[in-house]
Amino acid sequence: MSTTGATADPLAALGSLPGVAESVESVRKAVDRVYGHRIMRRRSNEITSEAALRGARGSAALSGADWALEEVRRRTDFSGDDEARMMGGALRLTAEAGQLLSIWRQSPLRVLARLHLVAAADKADQVGRPRQQGEPVDEPLIEQPLPGADEVSGRLEGLSELIIAGSSAPALVMAAVVHGELLALRPFVSHNGLVARTAERIVLVGSGLDPKSVCPAEVGHAELGRAAYVAAFEGYVSGTPEGMAAWIAHCGRAVELGARESTAVCEALQRGAA
Repeated sequence: MSTTGATADPLAALGSLPGVAESVESVRKAVDRVYGHRIMRRRSNEITSEAALRGARGSAALSGADWALEEVRRRTDFSGDDEARMMGGALRLTAEAGQLLSIWRQSPLRVLARLHLVAAADKADQVGRPRQQGEPVDEPLIEQPLPGADEVSGRLEGLSELIIAGSSAPALVMAAVVHGELLALRPFVSHNGLVARTAERIVLVGSGLDPKSVCPAEVGHAELGRAAYVAAFEGYVSGTPEGMAAWIAHCGRAVELGARESTAVCEALQRGAA
C-alpha cells in the first residue's frame, strides 16, 4: 500500500471494507474479556510480562526460531547460533517497545531505526538505517519482489506522515497497515519481520486498544502458522480491497488469539497453577 500522495486519511476507507468492521468488533470483545478478568485488576504486571515473553516466542517462530516456551523461559544465553540470536532479538524488541511509545507518534522512522538496532545487536554500518541500493536482504519467509531503495525511502516517508497525522480508522486497521507495509518494504538488511511485528504491537498499545500490552498479536500470528501468514500478506501486497480486508482480518484474528492466550494465563494464575 503506497501512502505517498494519499488523501488526508487514506486508512479511513479501509475500515469500511467488507468484513473489517466485524473483525474490529470481534477484537474489541476479545480485548475487553482480558481486561475485565479479575486477575487483571491485581496482577496485570505479571500478565504483561508473560505476554511479552510469549509474544517474543511467537514472533521468533515466524522468523524461523520455533522454540518451546519453556526453552525460551529457561535460556539465559542467546548469543549462540542463528536461531538463538533471532530469539534474543525478539526478546530485546519486546522489552524495548514499551520505551518507544512516546516517540512513535512524533518520529516513527527514528523508532524503526532503533528497533532494527536492538534486533540486530550489531555495530555493522548497515544496522539502524534503511538499506541502500544493492544491499541484500535476509528475510527468507517473505519472497515477494523487493522494492528498490528509492521506493523504500518514499514509502517510509509516506508511512511516517500517515502515523504522525493520525487516522480515524480503527487501531486494528492502522496496526495491520504498518505491519504489512514494513513487510512489503523490508527496509532493513535483516530482522524486518521482527521489526514489523513489534511496530504492530506499538500501534495496538499506543492507540489505547491494548494499553497494558497483554494481547500479543505475535502469539496469534504464530498459532495461525507461517503459511497462513504469508498467504494473508500476499493479499496486502495485492492492494485489492479483498486482499487488504483479508490481511486486516488475519491481523485481527491474531490479536484475538493473543488475547485468548492471556486470558488462559489469567485463569491459570487464578487457579494458583502459574
